[in-house]
Amino acid sequence: MTGAEKTLVPTQFGGPDTEVITLSEATKTYAGGLTALDHASLSIRQGELLAIVGPSGSGKSTLLNLMGTLDRPSSGTVRVLGHDVATLSDRRLSAVRARWIGFVFQQFFLSPHLSALDNVANGLLYHGIGHSNRRERAAEALERVGLGQRLDHRPHELSGGERQRTAIARAVVSRPRIVLADEPTGALDSASGAAVVDLLRELNAQGTTIAVITHDGELAASLPRRVRIRDGRVTEDTGLAGAAPGGLGVGA
Repeated sequence: MTGAEKTLVPTQFGGPDTEVITLSEATKTYAGGLTALDHASLSIRQGELLAIVGPSGSGKSTLLNLMGTLDRPSSGTVRVLGHDVATLSDRRLSAVRARWIGFVFQQFFLSPHLSALDNVANGLLYHGIGHSNRRERAAEALERVGLGQRLDHRPHELSGGERQRTAIARAVVSRPRIVLADEPTGALDSASGAAVVDLLRELNAQGTTIAVITHDGELAASLPRRVRIRDGRVTEDTGLAGAAPGGLGVGA
């Protein structure tokens, strides 16, 4: 564990009512006056599985960057496990990401010359864990996603679904509290995509909070909670009080 990780601990733990990510009137404006996110408010509770859905250019990626501490808001507040990200140094933000957040991306981002085992073990490089222990934990993570027999295979020897499962194993090998999955089925055929969604459900059932960012309305409709983004604003949220079961909440 790095020095930053040792001094940075969650300010809140708890059960399903614990808010792990909170955005309050978060706005992100880029040079030239482009507002990618406009006074967005959102709370994600411990153990939730939700979809953040919207068309291209709606602000989903910006929202992901703020929730994952990859960027800071121009105004408003973003808190991760109780910490206001605007008040944290870059070093501490890196510790937040390494310790508490796992990322899954559409393009996998696996190193082509490394085995599945070493790709996953690299997810622990900044945790102060020895080489043999990293590989042991990587093997456990790959076993968890059903790839225990593919440890020595390189990415080109794996199917698209297997590459995405390897990426998921890398995201969860550090046992994060939160997984942010950005279009995790976008590069997969329907069968492989369904298998990845089933895997995310299994991980969620084991206690991991998972937010899936997608433009796929069918995928979003299959998850317990849906948040809709349009033109940088949160327009619908089934997690809002008063939302009808299985329906969309009142527009913001």
